[in-house]
Amino acid sequence: MPGGRLTQQERQQIAVGLADGLAYAEIARRLERPTSTVTREVMRNGGPTGYRADLAHRATQQRTHRSRQAASSGAQALPQAHGRDAEAVRDYQEALTTVFMTSGLPKMMARVLGCLYTTDTGSLTASELAQRLQVSPASISKAITFLAGLDLVRRERDERRRERYVVDDDLWYQSIIRSARSNDEFIETARQGVGILGRGTPAANRLENAARFLDFVSEALIRAAEQGREVLYTRTGTAPE
Repeated sequence: MPGGRLTQQERQQIAVGLADGLAYAEIARRLERPTSTVTREVMRNGGPTGYRADLAHRATQQRTHRSRQAASSGAQALPQAHGRDAEAVRDYQEALTTVFMTSGLPKMMARVLGCLYTTDTGSLTASELAQRLQVSPASISKAITFLAGLDLVRRERDERRRERYVVDDDLWYQSIIRSARSNDEFIETARQGVGILGRGTPAANRLENAARFLDFVSEALIRAAEQGREVLYTRTGTAPE
């Protein structure tokens, strides 16, 4: 598979593939590129319905220029630990951000989460996030409020009384529980509709089946989260097979 950044011709082929309704995997196969490369390219440039090859190419050139400027002016401010390759870390962070975006997070929220997950401490202040992502503190504040509402980050104060935003293992558990509980309102409302629409009618049956399905899935998800919670606290390499 060819390496390096996408060419303008490849971006035009992606646009044609999207217009033809092709899946990312098929477009990637025709380009001989990883599927993740095509997915990341589309999601960061307008999504499947808004992707434009010329605009995407211009935006990439601008991002590359800004990255080079940031690297020349701020490389010393953000050294990479453990001998990591800075460019490889940056590319991986973009890939992780794309995964968060395809799971439903808005772009800025996905960028903040990707940034937090690629730090060894798992926590950063608003100013540190703004510096790393080259965005305004207001954008960080909005993103954190959104992520905290989904239990994907938590806030804490450090010894200097600064507010830090943290991702830790228990947040995955809390997020799963919240997701399971979010079905409860629909389940209750659906069952109310059964009585109103008349039990045994097609509409009532549809709602009843949906409520039973979500009720079963939610209970199973909560049980699995409780049983698997200890995995979050098991050090890599020490877990039993």
